[in-house]
Amino acid sequence: MSFSDINIEVFRSINNLGEQASALNPIVIFFAEYMLYFLCLALVIHWFTRKQNNRMMVIQAVIATVIAEVLGKIAGQFYSHNQPFAVLPHVNKLVEHAVDNSFPSDHSIVFFSICISIWLVRKKEWWLWIPLAICVAISRVWVGVHYPVDIATGALIGILSSLFVYWLVPKLGFIKQLLALYEKAENRILPSKNKNENF
Repeated sequence: MSFSDINIEVFRSINNLGEQASALNPIVIFFAEYMLYFLCLALVIHWFTRKQNNRMMVIQAVIATVIAEVLGKIAGQFYSHNQPFAVLPHVNKLVEHAVDNSFPSDHSIVFFSICISIWLVRKKEWWLWIPLAICVAISRVWVGVHYPVDIATGALIGILSSLFVYWLVPKLGFIKQLLALYEKAENRILPSKNKNENF
């Protein structure tokens, strides 16, 4: 059995759950389409806790996502294919999606970049962020818009980018300087007694 056959077989086994466990479809669709807003809201909330560790975490998450997206676009130049619903017969397509290159999955790139970045700083919260990234990745296959190889590649790019940025950013003094300038300006507008707390 070729790699392509395995990829399609795994896709079918997950996508067919849309019929076999149709009661879960609304939850899966929410994860696939709308959980990104929750993730963005989580970053905003962590930023406005006005704690430096949280803010460095958000900065690292954003930088990791940008790097991962660039790497994803580069990967897409070397290998590409359209969404499963545009190629395979009898796909359970549960959400609307344009036909374009689905490799790698942008959702996987974003969620793994951000969730791993958060986990690296807030390790006790692994039970929330790691399963969240995995659930969103699987949901994109369930709704018919990505192959397993798309989400696996996106996840790998996101994880590697997060680890690299987590190692790199603390070594970049200008990031801390920019954050200090921002916090100085912010404190003039809205003074805070707890701005230097870690958590």
